Formats: sequence, C-alpha cells, structure tokens
Amino acid sequence: MSGAVQTGWVSSAGPTVPAPARRRGRWLLAATVAWAVLLAALTWMSVRTDPPTVREQRSLDQAGPVVDRAVGELARAAGAAGLLELSPPRIAAGCRVTPLAEGARLRREIGVLAPPGTERAVLAGIADRLPATWQAGVRSGLNGPQLRADAGEFVAVEGRPTVDGRVLLFVDTGCRPVGSGYRPAQPTAAGPEAAALTAALAALGRPADAAPELVTAPCPGGGLARTARSAGGPGPEASTAALAPLAGATPLLDKPPVYAYRAGPVTVLADLAPEDTRLAATVGCPS
Repeated sequence: MSGAVQTGWVSSAGPTVPAPARRRGRWLLAATVAWAVLLAALTWMSVRTDPPTVREQRSLDQAGPVVDRAVGELARAAGAAGLLELSPPRIAAGCRVTPLAEGARLRREIGVLAPPGTERAVLAGIADRLPATWQAGVRSGLNGPQLRADAGEFVAVEGRPTVDGRVLLFVDTGCRPVGSGYRPAQPTAAGPEAAALTAALAALGRPADAAPELVTAPCPGGGLARTARSAGGPGPEASTAALAPLAGATPLLDKPPVYAYRAGPVTVLADLAPEDTRLAATVGCPS
C-alpha cells in the first residue's frame, strides 16, 4: 500500500471564508445602502428647496407671475405719461422643451412713447429705472438700439423701437413645460381708462364696446397698471383729426394712422389702419 498523501481535495462544504472578510463584506453592503439613502434624501431636499438651475425646471404657471410683475416694473419705469399700452398676454403652444416633451411660451408686450430721435434715450431711461438685479442695458443692434434685461427665473426682457414714434418692450418666458397653465389675474371693475376709451370711440363715430377688454399688471408699489382695449379688426376709414379736440391740440403722437394723447390720468392710443382699427386707453403705475 502506498503511503503517499492525496493533495488537491476540497471539502464538499466549500472553502471556508475567514471571519474578517465576512465582516468587511457586511460593512461594504451597509455603507452602500447608507450612501444610497443619503443621496436620495439630498436629491429630495434639492428638488423641494433649491431654485431651478435651467429654464426647463420652471413651468409656465410658475413663470407667469414673474412675467406679470416684470410688466408692472416696466410700466413704472416707462412713467405714467410715457406708457401707451399693455397688450394682452400671448401663449404660443407647440414648442419643444426636449425632443420628447412639448411646451409653450408666454409673451407680453408694452408700448411706450418714443418720438423719432429719442428712442435710445427712452430705452436708456427705462433701463436705469429697472431693478439693479435685472442688469438692464442698451446696446446697438442691426435695427437700432436694443434694451436687454433679465427679470429673474429665466424670464427675458427686450425692447426695440418701431417706426412710428414708439418702442416696444417684450417679456418672454421661452419654451417651458405647461404645468397647470398660465392664469392671468382677473381685472377688477373698469376705471377712468374705460371712460376715456368710450369718449374716443364716440369722437370717431363708433359704438362703444359693451365690455372692453381689460389688461392689467401689478405695480411694484401697489395698485395696477390698466389698459382698456376696443375690439380690433377692419373698420370704416377714420381720421385722427377727429380726436384732436380730445387732445387739446397737443397730442403725444401724431403719425397717421397712429395718434396718442393724454386725457387726465389716461393715455389714449389710436391705431386707425383700415385693415385693423383699434384703440387703447391706459393708466400707468406711479413713478
């Protein structure tokens, strides 16, 4: 009988793992689980409390109040005598937030008086009166001076001259998730702007609107900037001269078919183009 010892035999129970290795494995598993829990908690807190870092994190219903406040700031900066009109909010749907997600954008416009030759000075004055955090400034563009500012929450502000004695200011959200949608503030009962609009329509021989469209924006110091607008669309030819008695022969703007004048605290703007005749009467914010 051979006395050689057999080598290479392994117990059917498998290799024995040393106790220290088992303890290290348990510690690694526990540390991994703890890290995952901590990361989840930090992510939840960030979503709940951190400000958005990209525009796509702020939905249209969340950005809407920022836009409305920005319009009020622009109305104040334009001055009660310089503000011509608040245009209704416009929502454009169908843009793409991501390749797989549709969104919408909200845009509001403000018309401001700027006689020819004063456009840059008017825009610069508005920029100077805006909040410092907006970092507003005026630069030269391809079509004249341009105002640019940041109203916060990824809401952009721009301004540029038209060709008829006005500058237009724009507040734009860019493409956003819709969320629950934009809900403009419901205007209160009509004020002096509605009476001034009715008087202008009467001077032009047009019936007064039963319920003119009211557009508002919150003033920074309280109250509202307000515009009452007549229904637009084609109409019979009318002359801006019919409004001269209401202007006291001192209109703010007389570049037919556009005419503007002051009636007490109200600024009346008439655009009498035959293809789209419309009037607007506006009360601005305190300076």
